[in-house]
Amino acid sequence: MSTATHGLDRAGQATTPPGTAPAGRDAHRPGWGSRIFNGFSHLFLLVWALMVLYPLLWVVMSALKSDSEVIQEPLSLIPDTLHFDNFARAWTAGHLGSFFLNTLLVLIGSVTLTMLLGSMAAYALARYEFRGNRLIYYMFLSGLTLPIYLAAVPLFKGVYNTGVSFPLLGPNKHVMLILVYVAWSLSFTIFFMHSFFRTLPDSIAEAAQVDGASHTRTFFSVMLPMAKPGLISIGIFNVLGQWNQWYLPTLLMQSVSGEPKHQVIAQGLIELSVNQGYKSDWSGLFAGVTMAMLPVLIVYIVFQRQVQSGLTAGVGK
Repeated sequence: MSTATHGLDRAGQATTPPGTAPAGRDAHRPGWGSRIFNGFSHLFLLVWALMVLYPLLWVVMSALKSDSEVIQEPLSLIPDTLHFDNFARAWTAGHLGSFFLNTLLVLIGSVTLTMLLGSMAAYALARYEFRGNRLIYYMFLSGLTLPIYLAAVPLFKGVYNTGVSFPLLGPNKHVMLILVYVAWSLSFTIFFMHSFFRTLPDSIAEAAQVDGASHTRTFFSVMLPMAKPGLISIGIFNVLGQWNQWYLPTLLMQSVSGEPKHQVIAQGLIELSVNQGYKSDWSGLFAGVTMAMLPVLIVYIVFQRQVQSGLTAGVGK
């Protein structure tokens, strides 16, 4: 009888054995240590968000001020009057329209070639075993360790000598800048896509080849669509990096006449800031900075889910 009633009180309800935590919601609540850690984590993220968002908001609001407000009240976020004409002045008088067009031309060509050549090289290195595979892969990775500043002199000399024989590939030419961007971005693209292609299942590629698909068709029709999250992620990184690139255009796209004929957007902002003589146009400069950063912000906001899924796809597979 005592064995049958063990663990029951007088009302017939189950009792909790000594030393056992009570069942219910309290058993699933985090301890004080976890609560304190979560609180500090949220506080840190809040401070970090303010540190990132406040400068962006300050630049945008400064673009809507007059020059006197920018100088006299630099930390004030709300201007007395909204001056939208600053954007029109920066676009026309500051020649940002030409800079934007040059940047888009270079970006379309460089990102397209980088994604095509990088994905093809990464696929071949990740899916096929041949002599020298690892050597070629590590040669590409070595490009990540070389700062572009160390290659400035030989790069400029090589571009200049190439332009002597091939004028289309000389200095101040968009084609040459596109090729330099591609060479500069290939190392990270191959490194990223190599890891991604290795996570894709072999059975699908083998099934495509059994059905008679060639290696080229298997890559473009089967494997490349499966790598879409990784392509979007590395594409966004290349767009951001090449859009904000300043050193290479300054090195290779020097305008002799002083006109913004070949320069890109990063050089355009320098033109607005230093080539004004005794005249200061701070509101126009902030308007130019705002217009320069809006495209990359929009691209990231639109594709942020694809970027996150691409970065975690290789871990989850």
